Amino acid sequence: MSKFVKIWLFFSFLFGLVFFSASKTLAIYDPLTVSNNSFGIHIANFQDLDDAAKLVNSQGGDWGYIILVITEDNRVISLWQEVFNKMRRLHLIPIVRVATKEENGNWKKPVIGEIDSWVSFFNSLNWVIKNRYLTIGNEVNLGKEWGGNVNPEEYATYLKEFTDKLKKTNPDYFVMPAGFDASLPTSKGSLEESSYLRRMLIKEPDIFDLVDGWASHSYPNPNFSGSEYATGRGTIRTFEWEIPFLKSLGVKKDFPVFITETGWTHKVAGNTKTSEFLNESQLSLKFERAFKEAWNNKNVVAVTPFILNYEYPPFDMFSWKNNGIYNSLYGNMQKVGKVSGKPIQEDKAAVSKIFAFTGLLSVKNIGQTIWQKDNLKIKDENGNDLKIVKIFLSSYEPGGSGFIILKDTKISNFLDLTFSLWHSDK
Repeated sequence: MSKFVKIWLFFSFLFGLVFFSASKTLAIYDPLTVSNNSFGIHIANFQDLDDAAKLVNSQGGDWGYIILVITEDNRVISLWQEVFNKMRRLHLIPIVRVATKEENGNWKKPVIGEIDSWVSFFNSLNWVIKNRYLTIGNEVNLGKEWGGNVNPEEYATYLKEFTDKLKKTNPDYFVMPAGFDASLPTSKGSLEESSYLRRMLIKEPDIFDLVDGWASHSYPNPNFSGSEYATGRGTIRTFEWEIPFLKSLGVKKDFPVFITETGWTHKVAGNTKTSEFLNESQLSLKFERAFKEAWNNKNVVAVTPFILNYEYPPFDMFSWKNNGIYNSLYGNMQKVGKVSGKPIQEDKAAVSKIFAFTGLLSVKNIGQTIWQKDNLKIKDENGNDLKIVKIFLSSYEPGGSGFIILKDTKISNFLDLTFSLWHSDK
């Protein structure tokens, strides 16, 4: 075997080792085991990402959460990869809600046969962090969210098949059921949540063993105007009712909780229907108390209120932006103290060519981190830093590639050298 081949095989092994060494038995990690910024927001348009970052990563915060909705008729890989790339730059963690499309006044009922297309789409993206957060569907105990008719059995099977296919292709998927409308009664077009959950379990007894977290729509009802001190079902603490209820049904898993929707309605200038709702000062006070007292729970990973910017009915009364400007809630929530999150990202590189005697490496960033030029190092087999003469990369972001030129007077024959590429301490 030639020395060149030996070096090539070494690099193939090395970078594979760097990739896999961070994995555990389960590829996903518990987001509560690392420093975590639970502050987040729900957005309707990716053009709002900059404003979202200024909100969730303010006042000491870093790596806040963003809810994004991807519909089946908008699965454009280039578009969403750029969205993810921008979120990486802004230090925003995506939680993707899987949606179908609007059809005849309802959301089209998904079918099993469409799952493969979703899986292929998601696998085509370079995700922002190691955990790939997905919530499958939305308030499916409301008929309009399932083609017009409530069907817990169909949803349970769909969720099971979706979860199974995702994890067979990549174990990094962190899957959650749809957030439920906990305040819905049983009627012709709806089914109250406890009955819905029971029927899911009858159909698929292991369904909640397969998913990884719990998405909760913890709204302050009635009329999205309830007290921030209220407890139980139909309040901002709905998750504290949901998790024990699952336990009562025999579900043993301790779920990390993601409050993917919550929030109070407020007055909107020009909208006469909102005259009885909260004013801006009342709204801010309730949110401040909620974040500090209700959602400061050891099991809560993220809180993403609905919605940053939706200036038209029916959701203008939830929007933090109205008539082209953010209300005082936005600025007040920026002032709330937050945590600097440290989510796990994969550091991964490819060395495609090694030119003998010249000390020239061709490298490509195929991981999730944005490399810092000053943090790139080449070490020899003894752990000594080799002098880097020049780094030429098209970009330091994932996908960027180029050359690293080495110089070391102690190197008599480049072919005999064993070395490794380091980014920071990895």
